[in-house]
Amino acid sequence: MKVTDLFIYPIKSCRGIEVEEAEVTPKGFKSDRQFMLTDNQGKFLTQRKHPNLAKIQVKISDEMISLTTDNRETFSFKPLLTGREIEVEIWRDHTRGIDQGEEVAEWFKAALELKPEEKCHLVKQSPKYIRPIDPKYAETENQPVSFADGYPFLLTTEASLQELNRRLSENYPEQNQTVPMNRFRPNIVINTKEPFIEGEWKLIQIGEVKFTLVKPCSRCIVTTTNQLTGARNEQGEPLKTLSKFRQIGNQGIMFGENMIPQNTGIVRIGDQIKILK
Repeated sequence: MKVTDLFIYPIKSCRGIEVEEAEVTPKGFKSDRQFMLTDNQGKFLTQRKHPNLAKIQVKISDEMISLTTDNRETFSFKPLLTGREIEVEIWRDHTRGIDQGEEVAEWFKAALELKPEEKCHLVKQSPKYIRPIDPKYAETENQPVSFADGYPFLLTTEASLQELNRRLSENYPEQNQTVPMNRFRPNIVINTKEPFIEGEWKLIQIGEVKFTLVKPCSRCIVTTTNQLTGARNEQGEPLKTLSKFRQIGNQGIMFGENMIPQNTGIVRIGDQIKILK
């Protein structure tokens, strides 16, 4: 088994960036989900409510970030590392983020076609505040995470996707209902022969980095969103099919495994996977 794809998502819910290698930090890949959009009350915004976030491409070049979508001119800005901090809410967590200013906020407001009375802010995670992983699953006290939904890393496997697509093809023989891996917005993709074998792993090593697999990842409406066009699947797929064989009790519909790194290092496409436990 080896790594076949790596992704970072600099701005939460915007389009991901495929990379050849990435630096593992305690709270996720370097540059992964360091930025997040909020409404005027500081509550986080995602594709769940704004699927057109999938259409926004993010590029990082030197000290600049560029944003591109189909209805606006490209906008570039230099991230503010200090400045006005605002209180932000992501799920049950309350922390503070560094406001990136009115100009980029107005660009996002226009790109997402928000109502005139609606406002948004782009914030950067502040290094002064730790957003801790759920202590039920954390391995140490105040173990940090980025603006990801809950955990530093998400692992998916090719065999699991193939099994899902096999079921989709059976359910819709006259339609092309198969889905690409980007529907699940993983950080690390590996090739496996047996679907969902990753659910049995507790500790793995990728290159020089060890990861603890702490819990499966519950899925939502984002999986029904085309990650290039922002369009929702009218049949509610692949979530509908997943619910028939990947519903785990009252925990949710599962695909992929959440992971916490035990050390830092570099992960590269082609790295071999070792199952340690």
